Amino acid sequence: MTAPFKRIILATENSEFDAGAERVAVDLAAAYKQPLFAVVPLVSNPEYQIRAPEREEEAEAEASAKLDEFEGSATAKGVEVHGMIRLGEEPFREIVEEAKVRKADLIVIRRRGKRGFLSNLRVGEMVDAVVSHTDRDVLTVPRTAQVWSRGILLATDGAPHSERAAEMAMEIALRGELPLTVVSMAERSEGKGSSEALAQASVERIVATAVAKGLAAKGRVLTDGRKPHLAILAAAEETQSDLTVVGRRDLSRLKRLLAGSVSAQVAGGASGPVLIVHETPPVF
Repeated sequence: MTAPFKRIILATENSEFDAGAERVAVDLAAAYKQPLFAVVPLVSNPEYQIRAPEREEEAEAEASAKLDEFEGSATAKGVEVHGMIRLGEEPFREIVEEAKVRKADLIVIRRRGKRGFLSNLRVGEMVDAVVSHTDRDVLTVPRTAQVWSRGILLATDGAPHSERAAEMAMEIALRGELPLTVVSMAERSEGKGSSEALAQASVERIVATAVAKGLAAKGRVLTDGRKPHLAILAAAEETQSDLTVVGRRDLSRLKRLLAGSVSAQVAGGASGPVLIVHETPPVF
């Protein structure tokens, strides 16, 4: 069975807050028998270079030492790591650009942190900063998380941007021989063309496809009136799913800010990894 991801890149500072992302990235690379690419983004700008050049050199040396240590620990698990330190004014851009350079189709990143390149951003903002500027899929990983082993939860609204997320969720579930739960949010309503009926039809279609592939799959429509991300998070906890998969609509940055990002909100509150799947496959 082919791996769902062909080339994985890890964004890390090699800090305690990156432990989950590092662990999951290495384990995935080992399971898929692939090398792992890693990028360490450091803040740098002309003013900083002029006023404190020695501090920048110290930061780069420290990052290089930590990266070497990480590469050594990954090698002990049979994973070859190709690391790169990138300097830039906006670290998230360095992550996105390095993913392009490496032709990676998955970016693995920690969910939150208290210092460094996440220090001035809330969880949702950082997720959106990377997700909104890349056509790669993004896996956000909490500090204590492990690779999924209990079940996969797919959150879908039946729209075209969710189709690839459904395919990816089924592929991952098949590879891990894990149960798949499909949920969709809708307002409680009646009638053939109601939002609830349409959501139910979408869930049933995905579940039927999953079952035909040999998966243990079930689904339901969430109509309790909670905000979408809260309903998704509750469903993940209830079903004990330790990977949540959501689709990412290809909207402009402004529209995403106005509409809010359910995927970022889910990533910010989930106890396990969250895979945010781009609407279309990446362009290499």
